[in-house]
Amino acid sequence: MMEPLIRFENVTKEYAYGENKIRAADNISFEIHKGEFTVILGPSGAGKSTVLNLLGGMDRVTSGSIYVNGCDIATYDEKQLTAYRRDHIGFVFQFYNLIPTLTVYENVALTKELVRNALDAREILASVSMETHLNKFPAQLSGGEQQRVSIARAICKNPTLLLCDEPTGALDSETGVLILSLLQRMSREKGHTVIIVTHNSALAPAADRLIRLRSGKIVEEVRNPSPVSVEEVNW
Repeated sequence: MMEPLIRFENVTKEYAYGENKIRAADNISFEIHKGEFTVILGPSGAGKSTVLNLLGGMDRVTSGSIYVNGCDIATYDEKQLTAYRRDHIGFVFQFYNLIPTLTVYENVALTKELVRNALDAREILASVSMETHLNKFPAQLSGGEQQRVSIARAICKNPTLLLCDEPTGALDSETGVLILSLLQRMSREKGHTVIIVTHNSALAPAADRLIRLRSGKIVEEVRNPSPVSVEEVNW
């Protein structure tokens, strides 16, 4: 059995609110293997985004270890975390964070300024069916098109991990299915390790691995031997 790409070991994250402490992640442990399409599921306040922020190096654990490719990122200093985010992480958020004064092509090609092994922007935009919109600006695109550019930008970094925080939350259901299908295809066909945080339990049957959170604790972790395609999900 191959070593997991990601391993959380007894991870706890506490936030201070005045004299009180909120435990957003409560001694959680799980693993994810390379190329898996993973869904982290739970209601608002379950700790989903906290887990994603810890894995993405945007927040620090209170205790525990997070191994990525065998390295414990919980021990990294700020310089190491910056390099980790730059070189290994692609982020896709609910809102697209595109630069309004740059064209579609320029928004994606910008990654070449950040990382040494960036992929070809034109090829990646073609893979998300945006090759005919290269010279448009974000304001000229629909929400779904902007999200596809956001995904292309994340993929163009050639990241170890593609982390998606409610990536379809601002989209209508039909466009959301197209985006989720694209992300699943990136996992299946390109070997990207994709982790999606969502409150929508309908996506569960499409996951290679499902991690269900409630009140900062894992209540279920399942490796699905026969996930369905996103298009087959009963929304």
